[in-house]
Amino acid sequence: MSEKDGKEKLAEYLMEAHATELSLVRTLQAHIAMTPGSDYRRRLEGHLSETRDHAKRIERRGKQLGFGRSLPEIGIGLAQTLFGQAFALSKAPLDLIRGDSGSDKLVRNARDECASEAMEIALYEAIEEFARKLGDDTTAQLAADIRSDEERMLSELRELIPALVDDVYVTEVEGKDPYDLSRTGAAREVKRVARSARRTGREAAREASAEVRGTARQARKVPGVARAEGELKGVVASESDLPIPSYDSLSAEDIVAKLPDLSQIDLSKIDAYERRHANRKTVLDRIASLRADEPWPGYDELTVDEIREVLSDADEETARKVADYERRHKHRQGVLEAVERELAHH
Repeated sequence: MSEKDGKEKLAEYLMEAHATELSLVRTLQAHIAMTPGSDYRRRLEGHLSETRDHAKRIERRGKQLGFGRSLPEIGIGLAQTLFGQAFALSKAPLDLIRGDSGSDKLVRNARDECASEAMEIALYEAIEEFARKLGDDTTAQLAADIRSDEERMLSELRELIPALVDDVYVTEVEGKDPYDLSRTGAAREVKRVARSARRTGREAAREASAEVRGTARQARKVPGVARAEGELKGVVASESDLPIPSYDSLSAEDIVAKLPDLSQIDLSKIDAYERRHANRKTVLDRIASLRADEPWPGYDELTVDEIREVLSDADEETARKVADYERRHKHRQGVLEAVERELAHH
């Protein structure tokens, strides 16, 4: 291997590390959103900041070494083909909906976090060793420093697992789930914005929540996140927060008639609210029948024009998914006409 080949291999390792850190930011965000206030969540929040910092330091080092394309540009593509990144990226949507109880979800998350930390430790060990062989002590030291952070986090996670398992035991054996959805990170954010609204008025509240809305829209592009977000909001919602006005005064039949117009996130919000209050089987059954995967993640967030733009490059299968979904839900004529045009071309 020539010196040039060695530098290219080091660049590949650094890009892999950068993509891994970016992927784990998403995973940690999803885990924090579903974790109630606790030492466990504080550790996750702290490591989220560390992970972001790691990504920046790796990117900075790559630029110092003069690698051609930017690390983010290459790393995004690389993440699609490497097992480690695919593993991390696949966890976020599943973590939000799997498990038999809230406590069980947290144990499963912690296990996955341990696996991710171990993967990172091995990756940074490889980078450190390879960099030293190339005589690049700066990169080797950077890898060693980040590896130390990952080793500490792995140790802390393992210390927390027994307490998390205790909660599963209480849930499964004693029938009392200590998991409190209203104290999760996502519910805390909802409450924070509400407090801001009461304190500073409507205009200030819109400003305070603008960043939250933007982040939420991006997060909903991950499968499963929209449904989980709706359920979290439904847990803390009052009647005025619901997408159906005067909800509590409506009959089950009135509500059922309005449900097809709602997005998946709003269906989840109504579902959680209904279960906390009237718990009417007719309403819950209809919501269950309308629950479906969007044609693509984030679909419900798009306007008619944005959907048309996507459809212009869509294949026949995607177009048919849009048609079926629209007919069952909002039934927007502009979308259905665009679908018909696309299907006529196939």
